[in-house]
Amino acid sequence: MIGKAIALATALAVAAAGTSGCGSGSGGTETKQTLHATFTSFPDSLDPALSFSAEGWTALQNTYIPLLTYAHANGSGGTKVIPGLARTMPTISDDGRTYTLFLRPGLRYSDGTPVRASDFAYAVRRLFELNSPGSPFYTDIVGAERFAATGKGGIPGIETNDRDGKIVIHLKRPRGTFTNELALMFVAPVPAGTPIVDLSGRPPPATGPYVITESAPRRGWGYERNPQWEGVNGEAMPDLPGGHVDRIEITLVKNPSTQVNNVEQDRVDWMKGPVPPDRLPEVRQRYTGTQFREEPTISTFYFWMNTSKAPFNDLRVRRAVNYAVDPAALERIYAGSMRATQQILPPGMPGYRKYEPYPYDPARARALLATANPSDREITVWTNNAPPNDEAGEYFADVLTKLGFEVRLRMVGVANYFTVIGNRSTADLDAGWANWLLDYPHPNDYFQPQLSGESIAPTNNTNWALIDDPALNTEIERLGTQELGPRQEREYAALDRAFMERAPWAPFGTLTLSTFVSSAIDLEKVIFSPMFGQDLTSFQFKTE
Repeated sequence: MIGKAIALATALAVAAAGTSGCGSGSGGTETKQTLHATFTSFPDSLDPALSFSAEGWTALQNTYIPLLTYAHANGSGGTKVIPGLARTMPTISDDGRTYTLFLRPGLRYSDGTPVRASDFAYAVRRLFELNSPGSPFYTDIVGAERFAATGKGGIPGIETNDRDGKIVIHLKRPRGTFTNELALMFVAPVPAGTPIVDLSGRPPPATGPYVITESAPRRGWGYERNPQWEGVNGEAMPDLPGGHVDRIEITLVKNPSTQVNNVEQDRVDWMKGPVPPDRLPEVRQRYTGTQFREEPTISTFYFWMNTSKAPFNDLRVRRAVNYAVDPAALERIYAGSMRATQQILPPGMPGYRKYEPYPYDPARARALLATANPSDREITVWTNNAPPNDEAGEYFADVLTKLGFEVRLRMVGVANYFTVIGNRSTADLDAGWANWLLDYPHPNDYFQPQLSGESIAPTNNTNWALIDDPALNTEIERLGTQELGPRQEREYAALDRAFMERAPWAPFGTLTLSTFVSSAIDLEKVIFSPMFGQDLTSFQFKTE
């Protein structure tokens, strides 16, 4: 709604000892070549075929370059699709079903292996063999669904020629989002023969300016410059940035308040993740404009309700819940990092038209619920244990309790949360917290994966409300075949309203994320991509 090589052990030892020595220190040239950063958790994967989280996409943006990619820019500029490993944007046939691209000449992976056109076909096959959460984006390629089901015969809809770098992709039907999907790291080429396993512990060779050379999933990971970038890949892709630092060291620090302390004390150059709510007012006051910046995201945070069973199979109950949820209360819980909204599409997404269908009205909620009079009043509410999502889940459970339900709250570790609620064999998936940060800047990304009946799956399910409305499914499919334009944006806005009339969710906000860096980093130069978060190639130390 979405992921290095160095003396990683040394970095961890420094962090553990609590001594100075990161890139923000006042030492010599060697220190200034290394960026030290902390994440609160290891990304879901450091394998480009599997990573589907904001942390993972930040980590991988500058290591694995797809045929197409996104501009390295802030705001709306960062939603523009540009050539990556491909020479130019694709040629698309008149019927919208055939895409033709050519690799840039001379490209090599970080281990020196030449990049071949057939590597793209291998990356797509590997994606399906791994049952990647990104595989639904590519099922319209001719033969892909059959290959996914059988694992045999290849994918005939992809034709490649290693001599001239030509890649031709045939689709079963027009897909207006396919240019965006070619720019996702799921299908970034990897060398043929790359193992069909999650390679988070030893990520594949890279094509970007950085390569991950050491990975310890419980401790952190590290990057060095890709030896093939200078003079080879960098010359072949002069329109892509090469980065400023020589090394990047990432350490896991689970406590976000400790992350703040480390940045304040210049022991760490940057913390990935939001400043915790109890520290946010202080950080805003002291560091805004010099070390701290808040970045709007294209995201929707919401509570889902399982529309397939009682009590939420009753539209009146779902609407009652929407009237009972107070977005202003959630803004307070998220300490001002949440901006209230009550619809599917977030601000910044094409097709967004501000719409407030359920103004906070507890009396109306109670009246609707009295009319519905559901016989099943036992509800399990799900959330993860990361602040303030845990408190948001507690708030939602309290709202339902006040409406007369018997509520049990289940908190799941943040690293496993979406795996648990995405597995339909998990018992008592009644309602819960969720969010969606854009995969790409197209409104279909908010409807097809989360609200289409065809997206309901036994595992890796992302339609948590289990809504399967035939008329709305048809509209999602119809719009999904079209290139985006003013008419389509109006129709997506209408689809937004139609879904909120069905009320499978109680949306409450769109997130603002923070960038907090040490005094040694030039904050103005740091790029925050709406697709990938902070851009590792943009970090620069201030000149002394």
